[in-house]
Amino acid sequence: MKKKSYDVLTIGNAIVDVLAEASDGFLDKRGLIKGAMRLVDEDEADALYAAMGPGIEVSGGSAANTAAGVAALGGDAAFIGRVRDDELGEVFIHDIRAQGVSFESACSNDGPLTARCLVLMTPDAQRTLNTYLGASVTLAENDVDPDLIAAAKVTYLEGYLWDAPRGPAIFRRAADVAKGAGREVAMTLSDPFCVDRHRAAFNDFIASSVDILFANEDEVKSLYEVAGFDEAADRAANDVRVAVLTRSEKGSVVCRGGDRHQISARPVKLVDTTGAGDLYASGFLYGYTHGASLERAGHMGSICAAEIISHVGARPRADLKALIAEQLG
Repeated sequence: MKKKSYDVLTIGNAIVDVLAEASDGFLDKRGLIKGAMRLVDEDEADALYAAMGPGIEVSGGSAANTAAGVAALGGDAAFIGRVRDDELGEVFIHDIRAQGVSFESACSNDGPLTARCLVLMTPDAQRTLNTYLGASVTLAENDVDPDLIAAAKVTYLEGYLWDAPRGPAIFRRAADVAKGAGREVAMTLSDPFCVDRHRAAFNDFIASSVDILFANEDEVKSLYEVAGFDEAADRAANDVRVAVLTRSEKGSVVCRGGDRHQISARPVKLVDTTGAGDLYASGFLYGYTHGASLERAGHMGSICAAEIISHVGARPRADLKALIAEQLG
């Protein structure tokens, strides 16, 4: 059910994740690039699923994961995405609502099936994503509820969604509505290969419409086609009001103008990197929308990311609020 206001509204692909362990040899045999996300059609998704080992099915999708993390922290979160009225669609709807996220987008009753992402986890904790976008690509700009955007302090856009036929139009409509309502727009670059596909369009959209940019080191260097992280960070800080840049074990850097806040990575046993960036965004955005300093919001993001990489799956298992209270006070 819609509320009068939200801390964060996220827009992205509604996907059910299927996670399974895999060897490097399994990836090599199929020509898969470790750690990357690639798009597959329904036939290839079926063939890969048949070849995978035993899997765990959980609701996922980058922006949906971020919304679930915000809700787990006690924030008010909403999500816009599209599923089909099939079994996996029912799983997705139940799971995201059970997390406390408002999800009222209409289901498709024909066309492609609900999207799924086949996540292959190698022993080094890297995850290789094979995504069938299915019904999620049928989302269109008229699905972007202007009242919902106006009710959210921040609208967070998933870079992967740009691959959808109406993705660019969805981004532009969401940004136009948010700006008209005096609200902020956040965007995650999602994946270096996503940046490669859409670099020029991303640069234009970010410079014109984005207030808060989320990216990892490889993504931001790819965006600006530079070799050094510092130069990429400077470019990002010039384009947006706040740039939140993650660097794996090196921690993260939160930039605003000439200010740089260095955030250390939290010590944790790495099990699965799936969702690390998504949950970092959850922690940061929760802190940001609740008046935390940029430095504290960055530490909140780091704590949430550490929790998510300590187990399989992209939804938190521990009490994130308790972890933050314990580690930050």
